[in-house]
Amino acid sequence: MDLGQLLAIFPPQLRGILGTLPWEKVEEIRLRCGRPVEIVLHDGDLWLGERGELLADPTEAPPLSPVALTGCLELITKSSLYALEEELRGGYITVEGGHRVGLVGRAIMRDGKIYSLREIGGLNVRIAREIQGAADSLLPQLYDKRRDWLYRTLIISPPRCGKTTILRDLVRQVSDGTAQIRGRRVGLVDERSELAGTFRGVPQRNVGLRTDVLDACPKAQGIMLLLRSMSPEVICVDEIGRPEDAVALGEALNAGVGVLATAHAGSMAELRERPILRDLVEARVFQRFVLLSRRRGVGTVEWVRSIEEV
Repeated sequence: MDLGQLLAIFPPQLRGILGTLPWEKVEEIRLRCGRPVEIVLHDGDLWLGERGELLADPTEAPPLSPVALTGCLELITKSSLYALEEELRGGYITVEGGHRVGLVGRAIMRDGKIYSLREIGGLNVRIAREIQGAADSLLPQLYDKRRDWLYRTLIISPPRCGKTTILRDLVRQVSDGTAQIRGRRVGLVDERSELAGTFRGVPQRNVGLRTDVLDACPKAQGIMLLLRSMSPEVICVDEIGRPEDAVALGEALNAGVGVLATAHAGSMAELRERPILRDLVEARVFQRFVLLSRRRGVGTVEWVRSIEEV
């Protein structure tokens, strides 16, 4: 991670004190106007003190001034909030380095849908990290060496357990190939700009030499577009769960394309409580299931099971 590049999105009054943080542990920085700056770490939440110290008691931390929040917003948007209307509809902006900044404020509605955000009152800077090698032990369990076939795989876990990190490294390795597995063409639908972290059309994360990225595109539409136009051997999507996702994944199955996907669930029982995901399991769209947790740190693989075992 380029720390200077990241700190550049913060105004000078914050940049200096943020530079002293233990960045290897930081997951998010949450800025809320009139309230202390929250620092989300791997092992809990703390609050930013005046000199960059981390405090357990938020009443001891200074509130964020409107000037500081506005300064951060101007740096993130290059002083042109209106030029980013499309991103604002989704509630976030991807900045250089692949970091994603979530925004909250007053929603502007048109035809019953969010058109934009105004009067921004809070920002959440999610720190993008790639851990090359995170999927080293997992990939061989998802590969049928005899048939030279990558099993259609669904990775499940509660939030903040490393699904995106593991999936990104799987994409990189499947795309580039390894000593045991030949590289394949991967179509990546990155609806929330988290996997590839695309900035101005260029992925900021290493997602492999043979990977074609559709950034900020709804999953179902992206899957169909890639199937029509890019002849992928493997389709990759993050956080499936809508009815249209299931239809598109069925099309990928019918086309003989491999699938790597993730979904929120803490167990197979919890997964089956969601009708769309239950239907995908029963339709045998996926051949392998992986459960992640934080039990031994982010990205702990609790088990890998075949469709027959679940």
